Amino acid sequence: MKNFALIGATGFVAPRHLKAVHDTGNLLAAAVDPHDAAGILDRSFPQARFFTEIERFDRFLEKRRRGPEEERVHYVSVCSPNFLHDAHVRMALRVQAHAICEKPLVVNPWNLDQLEVLEKETGCRVYTVLQLRLHPALMALKQELSRRRETGRHDVCLTYVTRRGPWYDVSWKGSQEKSGGVAMNIGIHFFDLLLWLFGDVQGSQVHLLGPRRMAGALDLERAKVRWFLSVDASDLPPGYVQSGKAAHRSLTLDGKEIEFSEGFTDLHTRLYEEILAGRGFGITEARPSIELVYRIRSAQAAPHRGEGHPLLSGS
Repeated sequence: MKNFALIGATGFVAPRHLKAVHDTGNLLAAAVDPHDAAGILDRSFPQARFFTEIERFDRFLEKRRRGPEEERVHYVSVCSPNFLHDAHVRMALRVQAHAICEKPLVVNPWNLDQLEVLEKETGCRVYTVLQLRLHPALMALKQELSRRRETGRHDVCLTYVTRRGPWYDVSWKGSQEKSGGVAMNIGIHFFDLLLWLFGDVQGSQVHLLGPRRMAGALDLERAKVRWFLSVDASDLPPGYVQSGKAAHRSLTLDGKEIEFSEGFTDLHTRLYEEILAGRGFGITEARPSIELVYRIRSAQAAPHRGEGHPLLSGS
């Protein structure tokens, strides 16, 4: 059994990490969050220490590091806002714990270089959450594409619209500097998926670049991709809002829809199983999509360059 600590206990994604720690038979020793509505800890780890100040949490980890091996924190799960990921991963490494960081691992790609140095210095690993690579349907697609070995490139169309209210714009998520923008907030795992399936980037165009909507095209080794990302409810298909649906995701390959709307329930647990078995995804796997998103958000939008996403005709 390993001891875990968690940063960002009251956030949206924290329950998935808490479930993964529990379902893999491990212990949560401590958690921290500036917000104190952390009753979720009572579900599985009622004895976990809880802090609202990161400094006191850091002191707890350091004290455990110097104590008996059975009390030492072996893994720190990072579920804090994007702009804090780099600092919190560094904290984990400093107390001789492996870090399991929600995506994106960092907002700016140059931070990855220093994390690689710290990995070597501490002997601890930095893992990130690229859970779509463990989705059964997408793993099967990856195997099928590897078997085909076509010489031509596929036509891929990615659409992801997830409704966010006015709170989004005034939170850290609405800040390009803190979140990395829409492409990082809601798109990073899809860009990782595309690179994993279809190879390295050979070209990129940005057709729409806004605080709530982005679109563009990618030339990958084995695919031409048109993509559209939005947190604006007006981009949802007709009838979605009325029926209570808050998100629409679509991935087509050569005109055929790839179905992966189910099977998300236990992906974090599967990821933890991989990490505990000495595998998992690290800095090397995270780097390409982070570099791509930085390139996208640093670009100048050119609406009429190349073939655009079908939804752009209504923009």
